[in-house]
Amino acid sequence: MLDRLQSLADRYEKLSELLCDPDVANDSKKLRDYSKEQSDLQPAYEAYVEYKNVIEELEAAKTMLGEKMDDEMREMVKMEIEELTQREQELAERIRILLLPKDPNDDKNVIIEIRGAAGGDEAALFASDLYRMYTRYADTQGWKVELMDVNTNDLGGFKEVIFMINGRGAYSKMKFESGAHRVQRIPTTESGGRIHTSTSTVAVMPEAEEVDIEIHDKDIRVDTFCSSGAGGQSVNTTKSAVRVTHIPTGIVATCQDGKSQNSNKEKALQVLRARIFDMMRQEEEAKYAGERKSKVGTGDRSERIRTYNFPQSRVTDHRIGLTVHKLDQVMNGEIEEIVSALTLAEQAEAMEKGV
Repeated sequence: MLDRLQSLADRYEKLSELLCDPDVANDSKKLRDYSKEQSDLQPAYEAYVEYKNVIEELEAAKTMLGEKMDDEMREMVKMEIEELTQREQELAERIRILLLPKDPNDDKNVIIEIRGAAGGDEAALFASDLYRMYTRYADTQGWKVELMDVNTNDLGGFKEVIFMINGRGAYSKMKFESGAHRVQRIPTTESGGRIHTSTSTVAVMPEAEEVDIEIHDKDIRVDTFCSSGAGGQSVNTTKSAVRVTHIPTGIVATCQDGKSQNSNKEKALQVLRARIFDMMRQEEEAKYAGERKSKVGTGDRSERIRTYNFPQSRVTDHRIGLTVHKLDQVMNGEIEEIVSALTLAEQAEAMEKGV
């Protein structure tokens, strides 16, 4: 581990030199790439520098303990050794986590699709609640949300909503949200006051750049149509809505939220690239599914991952057995506690496997 850390530190310091080079400063691509690489290395580098300092201080304190001193000073040195030993262990654990292989998609923006599933209108209403939850969480992270397509029902619920979250590290935190979300509550449409169970599905896909997925014009079919919405909302009489079909895979993406056909086509192509990239990624992961079943899930939208129980104000994540009794806060976007617990579970699992 120490050899790897030293190599990392050498690279970090080399990048500091490169970023001061006038030739690099005048090359926007190199400047951007080197800055990003150094930023990625910085947490491990800083932890390693502190780790080395703690080791040196610990050795010095142990040496001092062998020298002649009064009882009061000896107790002070022993306390210092105890504190330094604890800090050494904490840093070693942090460094092991920082050195775990990073998902290459973690820093990417995400495209999220939420659909009402079992439960009709109530499922659609819950889908709109999930959309609100994620947009409020995005606000707390300083991320930008861009609505790409929405299909509403008469009650204002979302049969389907597709949106992008732009922000560094968005995928690293949002990837755990893929799966089926179950809600247990009394629907506003229920006159008898009975608790219903409904589900909405969430699919989280890393944004695919054109360099990741190249789509040729000959491989797509573009259809235009008039946009539609519940109750006459977001309806226009021009054919601004766009449906793009990727002929080789049969994957389809539609966008009608924008006012112009060109804008909708570009958004539809973004969704199409993400879906193709996600399909290829899942196919690749399926090859190793037998070897690496993950505690935090496979990202399959049919897998039930979480229950939101309104009568008990309870949210339970079934993958790691986490239950929190603050449903109102969670639905208001305060999901960092759940996201952090899932991240730690993933890290612990990777360390157990010796990844």
